[in-house]
Amino acid sequence: MRAVSSWGRLSADPHHVLSARDLPTLQQTLHHRNSPSVAYGMGRSYGDACLNPGGTLWLTGGLDHFIAFDEDNGRLVCEAGVLLRDIQRLAVPRGWMLPVTPGTQLVTVGGAIANDVHGKNHHVLGSFGDHVLRLTLLRTNGETIECGPHERSDWFAATVGGVGLTGIITQAELQLRRTPGPWLDTETLAYANLDEFFQLADASEAHWEHTVSWIDCISGGGGRGVFMRGNPVATAPRPLPAAQQRTMPLVPPVSLVNRLSLRPFNVAYYHLKKWRAGRAIAHYEAFFYPLDNLLEWNRMYGPRGFFQYQSVVPRANGQDAIQAMLREIARSGDGSFLAVLKTFGNRQPVGMLSFAQPGVTLALDFPNHGARTHRLFERLDAIVREAQGRIYLAKDARMPRELFEAGYPRQPEFLPYRDPGISSGLSRRLMGS
Repeated sequence: MRAVSSWGRLSADPHHVLSARDLPTLQQTLHHRNSPSVAYGMGRSYGDACLNPGGTLWLTGGLDHFIAFDEDNGRLVCEAGVLLRDIQRLAVPRGWMLPVTPGTQLVTVGGAIANDVHGKNHHVLGSFGDHVLRLTLLRTNGETIECGPHERSDWFAATVGGVGLTGIITQAELQLRRTPGPWLDTETLAYANLDEFFQLADASEAHWEHTVSWIDCISGGGGRGVFMRGNPVATAPRPLPAAQQRTMPLVPPVSLVNRLSLRPFNVAYYHLKKWRAGRAIAHYEAFFYPLDNLLEWNRMYGPRGFFQYQSVVPRANGQDAIQAMLREIARSGDGSFLAVLKTFGNRQPVGMLSFAQPGVTLALDFPNHGARTHRLFERLDAIVREAQGRIYLAKDARMPRELFEAGYPRQPEFLPYRDPGISSGLSRRLMGS
């Protein structure tokens, strides 16, 4: 038994860990499990979707083989433990790229499907599940299910965004998209308030593929921030220097993100970005995955870890709801400097439990201050519930069950597809088993 971490914190309870070096090994372990288990890839879910306190984890990182790549049509078949980073580095030099990636490329294909991750271009290309052509699902009773958008589509809809609860994803076929190269034409603009953010977001959707913003969540709730947008471009005017990867060397005794550090950091970041605003050429890794250059950055939050609170609310209620959340955060004094605000396009999600839906999403990291932090979340929950929004399962560690059921109305439809041999901390907290 050993302790295992998600990206937000270390599990207080030990896990029995089984390493799936290959598919035959994984199949063999199914017959020797003593308790419900769940697959664990890179552990980048921020909450307990990939944890099973007191139970068993299947480490699926060993299922990391490329099986086939059609360079003419951009179709890639690989095992579920392959990292998005390795797909990008294989495909981009050959003129292809993953259509959708989240804010880190250090996640597995299986995790990206199970959480139906989204990126900065939802208004153009949707979420990760929109580009999965086929997947293979291994159930704990030994059954193998092949499914896709047009084959056993009910199983596909349950598995995409199903947080690993329908079975173990072992293989997937992905449709990549053409890219002129690894470069992006980008523009950075400062905005003073939420009115300006929404004007920029709406004006950018027609001509910019990637849009995202950083928002200052403690500047009195006013909503100033920095808007970034980008488009693929064929060439760069000159080679850019390679990014220098650094590692947070230790876990400090207290969180470095606190009431003393937040305000000066946010002020400095806003004014520095405002001063540097304008057009630039950026490599896709720097633009899509800025935090991947600081390994183990979660350590900065100290031994108690952090929570991420990411919600999406419908656009009709979006501006009022975001404004209300910013006011509560500013009032609490427990803000975030990793705060992201962006809009989702007008397209329905692929999976029954997929997070992304038409609207606006706000994501923030908060140091874990115990009861004080939970009281803030309760106030944010009330705003999300009133706006008819939902919380992102991949990043949740404490959502109340009633908010989950209200935010995910297809949950009763999902339940019959659950694998009875799979359980996680998240499933027991939100679904009872």
